[in-house]
Amino acid sequence: MPIALDDRDVRILQILCQEGRISKSELARRVNLSATPCWERLKRLEAQGLIRGYRAEIALARIAPHVTIFVVAELESHRTDDFRIFEQAIARRDEIIACWAIGGGFDYLLQIVTADINSYQRLVDALLGERIGLKRYFTYIVTKDVKADAPPLGHLLGRQDT
Repeated sequence: MPIALDDRDVRILQILCQEGRISKSELARRVNLSATPCWERLKRLEAQGLIRGYRAEIALARIAPHVTIFVVAELESHRTDDFRIFEQAIARRDEIIACWAIGGGFDYLLQIVTADINSYQRLVDALLGERIGLKRYFTYIVTKDVKADAPPLGHLLGRQDT
């Protein structure tokens, strides 16, 4: 069930999606509140689980060579235990930075970041060796970052002017 948010709550979330390190006083100024009420709203949004964490966007290419790969995966069987086994194996792998259960012909979409294609292949070989129920998979290598934005909160909530 969606949590009711007013325009200031939405604006706080939008700003934090773009600028997670913004100072509390600047956040309060931008949403037209004094510091204490803004801080209270922020704490409430965190307590409600709407803010799951704060992260930095790292310019990974400036730190280390890497490759980003998306993989769609299909499982051999579709029993509850099969999904659990697969998901537990995926959760143990640091290189797999995101995984979504999906509909439409495949079971999962994985986002993987490794040093190179060889390390990706070693990861896949290890997963296949673990017998986690992987029937088939398709690999898509990212060749260029085009866009990675925060979710369009205003649009999703019907508040384009927020």
